Amino acid sequence: MLASVHAGGLCTAPFFAAVTAGLAAYHTGAGVFGAIIVAFVAGALVLVIGQTVFASTRSPLVRTAIALLFAAPAAVAGYHATVALAQIGVSAEGWRVAFGVIGAILVGGTAWARLTVFAPPEFGAGHGTHSSPAA
Repeated sequence: MLASVHAGGLCTAPFFAAVTAGLAAYHTGAGVFGAIIVAFVAGALVLVIGQTVFASTRSPLVRTAIALLFAAPAAVAGYHATVALAQIGVSAEGWRVAFGVIGAILVGGTAWARLTVFAPPEFGAGHGTHSSPAA
């Protein structure tokens, strides 16, 4: 269970958007099939728009805000999944919370790292950008 949350960390925000849009469509009379289509489209749009805006903007403030929008729900899901698994074998509440915080950090960090993969390198970074000293 934790492995699936850890692996799908980047998709937590699009999943929440998809569920919300699908339920809203269902409750307004779209039916089951219509709600599934609306949910799929909404989740895909949130994922694609978030990755595109993150990759195309240069502002560190905007990038941080977008990364937090994706990493925060993933961290919450990681916390709750880890606490749920810890309840199986850990009797002390303090240790369950400690394990939950570790799970939140790991899953949220994974979502953050996966989103930053889409960022282009900064100008001047990388190999071949250093000038040779004057002889």
